[in-house]
Amino acid sequence: MTDDSDLFGDTSPSVARPARPEPVRETVQPTGSYSAADIEVLEGLEPVRRRPGMYIGGTDINALHHLFAEVIDNAMDEAIGGHATRIEVHLGADGYVSVADNGRGIPVDSHPKRPHLSALEVIMTTLHAGGKFDSKAYETSGGLHGVGVSVVNALSDDLIVEVALEQTLYRQSYSRGKSASALETVGRVNNRRGTTVRFHPDPQIFGTAKFTPDRIFRMTRAKAYLFGGVELRWSCDEELAGDAVPAKAVFHFPGGLKDFIERRIEGKTRVVDEVFAGKTGRPGGRGSVEWAISWYLGDSFTSSYCNTVPTPDGGTHEAGLRTALLRGLKNYADLVGNKRASVITSEDVLSYCGAMLSVFIREPEFVGQTKDKLASGEATRIVDTAIRDAFDHWLTAAPNQANKLLDWTIERAEERVRRRKEKEIDRKSATRKLRLPGKLADCSQGAAQGAELFIVEGDSAGGSAKQARDRASQAVLPLRGKVLNVAGASRDKLAANQQIADLVQALGCGTRDRYREDDLRYDKIIIMTDADVDGAHIASLLMTFFFQELPQLIEGGHLYLALPPLYRISQGAKTAYAMDDAHRIRLLEEEFTGRGKVEITRFKGLGEMPHAHLKETTMNPKSRTLLQVRVASDRGATSDTVDRLMGNKPEARFEFISEKAAFVTDVDV
Repeated sequence: MTDDSDLFGDTSPSVARPARPEPVRETVQPTGSYSAADIEVLEGLEPVRRRPGMYIGGTDINALHHLFAEVIDNAMDEAIGGHATRIEVHLGADGYVSVADNGRGIPVDSHPKRPHLSALEVIMTTLHAGGKFDSKAYETSGGLHGVGVSVVNALSDDLIVEVALEQTLYRQSYSRGKSASALETVGRVNNRRGTTVRFHPDPQIFGTAKFTPDRIFRMTRAKAYLFGGVELRWSCDEELAGDAVPAKAVFHFPGGLKDFIERRIEGKTRVVDEVFAGKTGRPGGRGSVEWAISWYLGDSFTSSYCNTVPTPDGGTHEAGLRTALLRGLKNYADLVGNKRASVITSEDVLSYCGAMLSVFIREPEFVGQTKDKLASGEATRIVDTAIRDAFDHWLTAAPNQANKLLDWTIERAEERVRRRKEKEIDRKSATRKLRLPGKLADCSQGAAQGAELFIVEGDSAGGSAKQARDRASQAVLPLRGKVLNVAGASRDKLAANQQIADLVQALGCGTRDRYREDDLRYDKIIIMTDADVDGAHIASLLMTFFFQELPQLIEGGHLYLALPPLYRISQGAKTAYAMDDAHRIRLLEEEFTGRGKVEITRFKGLGEMPHAHLKETTMNPKSRTLLQVRVASDRGATSDTVDRLMGNKPEARFEFISEKAAFVTDVDV
């Protein structure tokens, strides 16, 4: 059984750190010229091709599939607006994907502000051009910035648009953001209307990456669950079909999200038999909410959408869902006089729960162009109001299932409280065992929530970090020398390594199949190494260890990289920190332009950095910068890369270095 909720995978951050020379102080003198001739103006869609990450989040496999999401979202907007009833998706073995709808069709008449161009060409070749900036053409929509399809055009080496409008078929071709042909009138069509977009991602941008049939198939099917008024027709070339991907399929789910939940949890043991599902508002209309929730024994998940756009990072609409369920269950507990419910939290209510949430709101605000997280404040109120009233009725209408759900949730909460107390005892025990010179300096708080463990290299850095830390919530574990490379080590060698043993003991959660999330003694595990070659090597070895021995810890979002600054810049009373050379140059040009001597200090390492500076720049949650370590959606490919670069075959590393050597440029430090 496939999973429609896994629409977008995670990407792993790439960290490049320059080597740090000895600390020196220097007086900066103006060098070089800077005039109007140095100001570059990018025309058309060239900014997208120069910086695709700003528009689709990167150039990896996730970004590649985001192109398809942008195109199908446009077709869904036509369906939600009541203008289309059918969307067809075809994936070809040649790498092309096409999306066709039977909606109104993109206008092809001359644009009033650019009479020499058709509206179609303006939309396809101009950023921030579209019909979704007000409610005249679309009451709600998933694309609001006017950059979606133009970005797809910019990042495709071949794109063809066909528009069937007023019984006439029009066609125009594009390549890398520019029109490759004039708008062509193909001829008369009697039984066709709408827009078809067929495109091929540009290998100059995405390399050899290709669409994954299973992923495109699931993304297509998910849209049918989100709006029961549309029929999705899927097809792909025969060579792409398989057990999980049929060559042809038709999706139409009048039951919407409830149909999805019923299919997803089929065969699983349910806590309550009935699925809590409902809708408010006109389907697809402004301010409408649809939800489906089932409590069962299995892995929990919450999948949310806004205007059919998936929001894998949640947001304000999910906050409304959590509030409504928690308050509704507590209100019911008060109604029946159950005093034990005071300990439950929203996490207890949503544990062992499958939840689907879809909202439609006008002009939603997303975090970033990729729309992974909803930020609209009104969504919390809309969802909370809609679901809480329905949940109250659902609970009181069936007391037997309500009492069963309440008792089950209270048991989860009491188990959580009990484990927290056990963890506090385990923390004290582990601290006693690790109280050795240069070993763990633990934090004083008992709960794992909010606690942080900094892994540093050497006693010198450990001493500075211990002085800079918040003793209540931050622990420090110094490691001496290079960490064992677990990718090339035997199990016996791994078991005999004292540094690895100390680290595992400090974490308290076990490794591999013995890993227990509830036993993890810290909320954040932060690798903090010097910004030189040795520091980068140690960070790589530690990340390899966590990837191989504690992958669940990474999946839980607990692993981070600290980013200590490379420079301290001062001029009189003004002080700033620069992360790298480019940042230093930008600060000097923008912030330190006044009179007076400018002094620059290069930090050799964490051990040489005054603890006050280390605290301010790297360890204080209010002012520091952390990079979260995440694993790409294709874990198999990631594992192969780790084995290739960190394994015991030097020829594989040499091959990789040889392949990438052409992309390395000399940096003047």
